[in-house]
Amino acid sequence: MTTQSDALHEARVNYEQHIGTCRQCRVDATPCAVSKHLLRIYNNARRSRPGATAH
Repeated sequence: MTTQSDALHEARVNYEQHIGTCRQCRVDATPCAVSKHLLRIYNNARRSRPGATAH
């Protein structure tokens, strides 16, 4: 069973790895659809952390 901290770390690592390996993300100024999806997952994991403040 993964903790919320583990899920947050995994989401961040997945996003950063994709940005580093995706040709479209590296060459183009616009992120690809996969990058947007991974960033959304990371942001959702970050917001669901205990103690996260809602703005």
